[in-house]
Amino acid sequence: MAELQFFTGTMDSGKSTLALQTNHNHAARGRAGRIFTSHDRAGQALVSSRLGLTHDALEVDEDFDFWRYVVDELTHGARIDYLICDEAQFYSGRQVEDLAKVVDELQIDVFAFGILSDFRTALFAGSRRLVELADRMHVLQVEALCWCGKRATHNARSVDGVMVVEGEQVVVGDVEGDDPDAAVPEVVYEVLCRAHHRRRMTAARARAVSMVAEPLPFA
Repeated sequence: MAELQFFTGTMDSGKSTLALQTNHNHAARGRAGRIFTSHDRAGQALVSSRLGLTHDALEVDEDFDFWRYVVDELTHGARIDYLICDEAQFYSGRQVEDLAKVVDELQIDVFAFGILSDFRTALFAGSRRLVELADRMHVLQVEALCWCGKRATHNARSVDGVMVVEGEQVVVGDVEGDDPDAAVPEVVYEVLCRAHHRRRMTAARARAVSMVAEPLPFA
């Protein structure tokens, strides 16, 4: 029986890498699939992992209709055994419902990958609906780490070097950390433990605090 499976974790937990590996494993067994993504940091119609792996994909915008796409493909003689859906947190609730319909009515496996919550700690619409509808939900075992070394549980956004907790939910940026000495882009993301997310203590702010001169022990 086909299933709707949801794989989730924070940023840096290997979701896109697992999406590409899942596609490779199924394709190697002769199964035919389609890969979808939305707002990937590498650009439109691409799935990219931080390990340097990339794959062409179909871009999912707000008007994309999964049910119509799959039915049209099958009607025209294509074979589809599974769908790989990366960045699924950006899908709408309706699109997730269409994915469930594809599983139930067409017996096509759907493997969805995405983060649960945004930089405000609020659930993404797509992720919320996947939690509600998925046959199985998997929390990725590769633990992303906060700059302090603890397990990271929250995604943080910084704008011009300042962590923010308000603003548009979807703003594409990159993850800080590849080069700590490089200039900070306008929008960057990083993962933090709950305590440092609450305190808005990003890696950059922690470095700045550590460089503040300690007062001399005498007058």
